[in-house]
Amino acid sequence: MRYAYAITAALLLGGTTLALTSHSTSVVAQTAQNEGMAAAPRGAPGSFADMVQRLQPAVVNISTRQRVQVQNPFAGTPFGGLFGFGDEGQGGAPQTRRAQSLGSGFIISADGYIVTNNHVVAPGARGATVDSITVTLPDRTEYEAKLIGNDPRSDLAVLKINASKPLPFVKFGDSTQARVGDWVVAIGNPFGLNSTVTAGIISAVHRNAGGGADRFIQTDASINQGNSGGPMFDMNGNVIGINSQILSPTGGNVGIGFAIPSEEAVPVIETLRKGQSVKRGYLGIQISQLSDDLAESLGLPKNRGEFVQSVESGQNADKAGIKAGDVIVKINGQEVTPDNTLSYIVSSLPVGSAVPIELIRNGKRMTVRTQVGERPPEQELANNFSQSPDDDFSDQDQQSAQQAAQQLLGLAVQPLTPVIARQVGVPAETKGVVVAAVDPSTDAGSKGLRRGDVILLANGQPVLSDADLGKAAQAARDGNRNAVLLQVMRRGGPAAFIAVRLRDK
Repeated sequence: MRYAYAITAALLLGGTTLALTSHSTSVVAQTAQNEGMAAAPRGAPGSFADMVQRLQPAVVNISTRQRVQVQNPFAGTPFGGLFGFGDEGQGGAPQTRRAQSLGSGFIISADGYIVTNNHVVAPGARGATVDSITVTLPDRTEYEAKLIGNDPRSDLAVLKINASKPLPFVKFGDSTQARVGDWVVAIGNPFGLNSTVTAGIISAVHRNAGGGADRFIQTDASINQGNSGGPMFDMNGNVIGINSQILSPTGGNVGIGFAIPSEEAVPVIETLRKGQSVKRGYLGIQISQLSDDLAESLGLPKNRGEFVQSVESGQNADKAGIKAGDVIVKINGQEVTPDNTLSYIVSSLPVGSAVPIELIRNGKRMTVRTQVGERPPEQELANNFSQSPDDDFSDQDQQSAQQAAQQLLGLAVQPLTPVIARQVGVPAETKGVVVAAVDPSTDAGSKGLRRGDVILLANGQPVLSDADLGKAAQAARDGNRNAVLLQVMRRGGPAAFIAVRLRDK
């Protein structure tokens, strides 16, 4: 089971297809378990029993057997041969350990195609390999499953089992019709408890659970570890979501679960079922939400648009003239909001299409056109934006600390010379000031600025001295703005923008 915390997630494809049927000509035509079911009456139903009785046969348990290489922490010591890591003569070589994973899934065709979450069938640790995937039906019949396709970004996978007879299956419904307050039923295998049924209501739709490209259905139906990959049914008995994540401080259900909507899942599943890879739009920019501080530093309304932190050289955004510090407010006619994020919009655009992008630069609106590229593999992206380990410049001295305590931003800075640039790990030609001390009681301190950081810009203007930074801070206060937008560079990473609030009057 994935846990949703407030950090960066999955880019999904747009489009809606509401039913998956078998493409195999060798299977006798079957009727879905949820075919022709009458909708439950409005309000709380007297019982879900009749509906569940028809749906349960199509919900399965999924388990994997994995191998994990375990390193010997005592290698090279007299204890290297202890604790099952081999004898001393072998030098305490790494050992192979067995691991298992458990989750849920559901059959979508009579010839045995099954949908689940990618993380249910993916290796559970670095260096692990999946030896086998087993699907267990509610009657405890077991089948060896083949992985047809998987998509880590959307957390979806398609499996196939071969049975001697047609299997019970269920159809997808239309999640776009789901409303907050509608009843839903989840069926799965929490904690390995076979075929468990829970019910609740839809708590929210189009919920962003941490990743800018995510759109989930939120529910209060009990979802726990092992429910991952199981179906969420509406009162017509159709699958409108795939249970995927929980928000939990304890690891157990607290009434906040998330399901991938069918409108997002079906196009991905159809692509995987054909043995193809999922293509998503890509511009080549790093973005951040327009937070209160960031919006105030720019003099813009919050919750409208997203901020460009950096632009990849040579990518389509760069070719279109988009720059770090721009605020993108509309793309292809769609407003960029917290519920309709830039990542979500771009990922849904056809690769190769040309789209207009409306942005704000230095307070002025402008429109550029760019071609949508194809999103590279996740590992390639991770390598592009990886940062080397941070190194502190040195401990700040008392004089600098006292100076920082007197500044509006809580920062004491000094000019960046080539010698200091080499010390803090930035290119020698970098123009800016280096932070000498930070008042930990200020917003700058709480946002992680520290000695050795290099400030390049303040509210879009170059900063070459302590006076330049102080001037930008005073201009913000005189203009009734409580924050200053700083462009900051740190060893091993690209320059990033941080909105820093002024010290209270």
